[in-house]
Amino acid sequence: YEKEHSSWLNRDGVYSDYIQAIVKVFIKYIKGVPQEKVLDAAKAVTEHRQNHVYRYTRELTKKLKSKGYYLLAISHSPKFILDGFGQALGFDKIYGIRYELDGKGRFTGKLMDEELILDKARVLTRAVEKEGLTLKNSYGIGDTESDIKFLKMVDNPICFNPNSNLYKEAKRCKWKVVVERKDVIYEI
Repeated sequence: YEKEHSSWLNRDGVYSDYIQAIVKVFIKYIKGVPQEKVLDAAKAVTEHRQNHVYRYTRELTKKLKSKGYYLLAISHSPKFILDGFGQALGFDKIYGIRYELDGKGRFTGKLMDEELILDKARVLTRAVEKEGLTLKNSYGIGDTESDIKFLKMVDNPICFNPNSNLYKEAKRCKWKVVVERKDVIYEI
């Protein structure tokens, strides 16, 4: 993914190409790795980086939690990483990419429930039904166009540090756009 990373850093490429290249490499090299080793690494990353989150989203999470909101995370990141971060931030339920294990507890490189998790609106609908939730006065935060469908479902959509495709949709729909850069948080 070096080419895509360099292209993105040089502002010649797009972030989604870089992330997709990382995912491709991750899936390739996770094959055959024991789950225990990956979970140990995920725990170490979480412990080391759990406070490396944006101030805006951290403070919004605290505020909503203090008001009794049910906090639901839906991400295309690996669930074994999300769990540590989500628990530290007080999330009630966390949905992320799950990877298949073989009979010996080693990763196969295949995604589980891919058709569900890749559709965040479908995950949200399922979670609302399963957990007995309502979307009245709900908030949703997204950063890429894969979030558009679920952001259309919530009462208070927030596009946080959005990519250009989500930004265009946010402007069209008059959604709140928040950017955090260095030590400044501002709305566009």
